[in-house]
Amino acid sequence: MTAPTRTPLPPAEVRERVAALPDPELPVIGLGDLGVVGAVAPGADGVLEVEILPTYLGCPALPEITAAVRDVLTACGHPGGRVRQVLSPAWTTDRITAEGRRALAAHGIAPPVAPAPDGGPVPVELAGVPCPHCASRATRPHSPFGPSRCQSVLWCTACEEPFPHVRAL
Repeated sequence: MTAPTRTPLPPAEVRERVAALPDPELPVIGLGDLGVVGAVAPGADGVLEVEILPTYLGCPALPEITAAVRDVLTACGHPGGRVRQVLSPAWTTDRITAEGRRALAAHGIAPPVAPAPDGGPVPVELAGVPCPHCASRATRPHSPFGPSRCQSVLWCTACEEPFPHVRAL
């Protein structure tokens, strides 16, 4: 962590730094690409606030995320800044950016189905989730429980490798 700045940085720069923080459960993706960073703006009293959208209620990573965001606020010259957990609108996997989906896949984690273009219906495919190891769609559920609560484990029948899959919400 860098030393705190004397002049508080503007909200846009604070947002960039918060967005770059790695997710504690999925460190291959930043909080921004995961889509959990909401508004970064002064509150009614002028104190800078960072909104965090939990991926689900009771997420065990929230205390660690909150502490990391507070560290960024302090380093950016906002030692009294606040971190607010926002439950509405609810976080969904549609908030994961294209770059975030690529990062997950590159690290062997099958991303959820991409959001529908221009808000239309989500296309449904009867084939399985593509395997991040061999790209085969000959995959099947292996376990509803994965490395974190938002993941399940799938099995590729082509390369016979298990892999985590971020469940669509």
